[in-house]
Amino acid sequence: MAVQQTKGHKRPKIGIILSTIREGRFGEVVGRWILAQAARRHELACELVDLRDYPLPLFGEPDGVSATGETRSEVIARWQRKLAELDGYIFVTAEYNHSIPGVLKNALDHAYAEYRRKPAAFVGYGGVGGARAVEQLRLICIEFQLAPLRAAVHIGPEPYHAVTREGHQFSDFPSLQQAADALLDDLVWWTYTLRAGRREQLVA
Repeated sequence: MAVQQTKGHKRPKIGIILSTIREGRFGEVVGRWILAQAARRHELACELVDLRDYPLPLFGEPDGVSATGETRSEVIARWQRKLAELDGYIFVTAEYNHSIPGVLKNALDHAYAEYRRKPAAFVGYGGVGGARAVEQLRLICIEFQLAPLRAAVHIGPEPYHAVTREGHQFSDFPSLQQAADALLDDLVWWTYTLRAGRREQLVA
C-alpha cells in the first residue's frame, strides 16, 4: 500500500502488545512473527510491548487510579506514557475461556484518554483461532474510543501444534501470511488517516 508521508513527519509508532504473562507462552512466538511481518513494511515503526514489563495492580486497588483519574502508581504512569506515545496497537491475544486474558483487561482498564481515535488490530490464537476473544476485545476497544479493524489473524490448533510440536514455521501456512498482509494493509491506512485527523483537531 502506497502512503504519502509528509516531510518532517516520522513514521507512526505501533505497539504490538503481548497480552499474556504465562511461563512458556505461545504469544511471544506469535508477537515476534507479526513484528517480523510488520518490519517488512516501510510505513510503520513497530515495537513489542510486553505486559510482563508492566506489573500493574488490579484495577481499583488503593495504589491504582482514583475515581478522579489520578494515578498513584509509577508502573501505571509508565504504562499510560507508553500507550500515549503510540499511534496504534496490534493486540496479540490468547483465548481464555471464550474471552481475553484477565491481565489484558486489567491493563486496558488502567488507561482511557491515551487510546482515543487510534486503530486497533488483532492477532488471536486458540481453539477457534482466538475468534471469540478477538470479538470481545473489539467491543472493549469501541468503549475506549479505539477504532477496531476488521482484518485480523486467527491462529488455530493446526498451525499452533505444527509450530510448537513439529518444528514448522508460520511461513508454512500461506493463509496466515495472507491474513497478516491484509491486517497490515488496513492498519497502515487507518493509522495514517486517524493520525492526520488527530493533528487536524489539535490545530483547529
